[in-house]
Amino acid sequence: MPAILFGSMSTLADTSELQRHAFNRSFADHGLGWEWSRDDYQSMLDMNGGAARIADHAASLGQAVDARAIHETKSAIFQDLLRASHVSPRAGVVDTIRAAKGAGIKLGFVTTTSPANLSALFDALAPEVAAAEFDVIVDATNVEQPKPNPAAYRFALQRLGEEVGACVAIEDNVGGALAAAAAGVTCVAFPNVNTVGSSFDTAVQRVDQLNAEELQQLLVVA
Repeated sequence: MPAILFGSMSTLADTSELQRHAFNRSFADHGLGWEWSRDDYQSMLDMNGGAARIADHAASLGQAVDARAIHETKSAIFQDLLRASHVSPRAGVVDTIRAAKGAGIKLGFVTTTSPANLSALFDALAPEVAAAEFDVIVDATNVEQPKPNPAAYRFALQRLGEEVGACVAIEDNVGGALAAAAAGVTCVAFPNVNTVGSSFDTAVQRVDQLNAEELQQLLVVA
């Protein structure tokens, strides 16, 4: 049985700007005086992992910071923002999920974010998108290496009992697309508002909304 693998939070709902605002509020809470503009943030999004972005930014400024603590604050702020916001599923997401379930296609959600972030996302998207609709959900507790390492995809494939040729991944960032490619999974790029300028060289297709029929055709080709 084939599978469609959603690769990050922003493939379901575009949370990228909420993430950036959460970073900036965390920086203020920690008295850093940093402010990431959209241009700043966009330049960092080829790298996965918020704590790594913080550490690299501090190093570029010659500052020593507790990147893990700053990121923990950021995550708590992000979860509060997400639950208080009015995020909606991205274009075509609900139809794709419904069509997959109707056609007997498995669904995966393959991330390397925290379970708390995923809980906040599903709370915000209820009742349109629910965790129970996915046959496997991968998060940071399941793998040691974040994307672009392919570990998350390999874990999902093992849990689903699927071969790479039977799956298509949907990714909104370059690191995620690289992870899918490294695992041998066909990838469709679905950029968010802050990765729309990125080059998704490893993706077979780039879309601004999901189309269930086109994805199912890719599954046949794959």
